[in-house]
Amino acid sequence: MSLVKEQVNNVFDTLKDAFGYKNPLQAPRIQKVVINVGTGKRAKTDKKWNELVAGSLAKITGQKSAARGAKQSIAGFKIREGDTVGQIVTLRGPRMHSFLDKLVHIALPRTRDFRGLNRSSVDSMGNMTLGIKEHTIFPETSDEELKNVFGMSITVTTTAGSKEEATKLFEHVGFPLKKEEESK
Repeated sequence: MSLVKEQVNNVFDTLKDAFGYKNPLQAPRIQKVVINVGTGKRAKTDKKWNELVAGSLAKITGQKSAARGAKQSIAGFKIREGDTVGQIVTLRGPRMHSFLDKLVHIALPRTRDFRGLNRSSVDSMGNMTLGIKEHTIFPETSDEELKNVFGMSITVTTTAGSKEEATKLFEHVGFPLKKEEESK
């Protein structure tokens, strides 16, 4: 069992005094993780770019990504409705816990000049969104992919009702958040 899953399972015991939970179902849980990659202009010039991004995402997450098409045509960006503009993966259950374990304990510490995640990345609804500039921080990427680097957006959705609850949940799970005075 992963470290993140163990921490999520005992979150009630840790947070019940701070928030006055009476029932384990009141404690916040992580529902899903959504990973988005915008393929952008490069998909227009390089026809295999979408396939390369989808393959790398499949290696990193352990699940095939879904192509996302443009919702409307935008002449200024030379985009037609239905053109593939990105890839998305939604993780739940064991794959989600495995990915979060890898993100928290392996990938984020490998990030260049990493000093912790900003507390402002947790929104008022209790979800955390973070951006990663290079997908090469994940151990599944090979050295051949260094010339084809792309960024991604990772959103961790929780059942927390407030920013305070979500922040405590993320700290308990092991997300490296900056201290209060550092994040200002």
